[in-house]
Amino acid sequence: MKRCEWCIGKEIYEEYHDTEWGVPVYDDQMLFEMLCLEGAQAGLSWITVLQKREHYRKVFDGFDPTKIARYTQKKRDRLLSDPGIIRNKLKVNGFIVNAQEYLRLQDEGRSFSDYIWNFVDGKPTINRFKTMADVPANTPVSDVMSKQLKKDGFKFVGSTIVYAFMQACGMVNDHTTSCFRHKELLK
Repeated sequence: MKRCEWCIGKEIYEEYHDTEWGVPVYDDQMLFEMLCLEGAQAGLSWITVLQKREHYRKVFDGFDPTKIARYTQKKRDRLLSDPGIIRNKLKVNGFIVNAQEYLRLQDEGRSFSDYIWNFVDGKPTINRFKTMADVPANTPVSDVMSKQLKKDGFKFVGSTIVYAFMQACGMVNDHTTSCFRHKELLK
């Protein structure tokens, strides 16, 4: 099986690539989790976050936005002393702010999935890149999404982070055309 070159050689990357990356996600809470985790990656490699993902799920209450939005200073301090996550005050606070904004959207009667998928008209964009060098770090769509997320109060949502989120959640199919997953995700 031919895979995208970015994942080759690390079992955790290959498993993630083969089963998750690029698969369209429409579940509100899973989209929220992925937005937070992509933000946690800022300045780091995705493998760093991926290796800590299960611990993130544990200490962030399964990424339940209702619980995260109510975190006290005591809970924030515990998180910032936990070596199982990236202990960055701005990123931890960003998760909390993002949970609050997520809930605000719900209070307005909007699903997070509809909000996010609206940027691509509800369906994945199918790209046909031959090599990973051809894949952009951001696009005009990620620029627009980033700008709107920021306007709506979300944190750690720069255009590059947003594009990585779009790739991870299947809003774009950026598997290279020679990768077995590119064709599988067209079905």
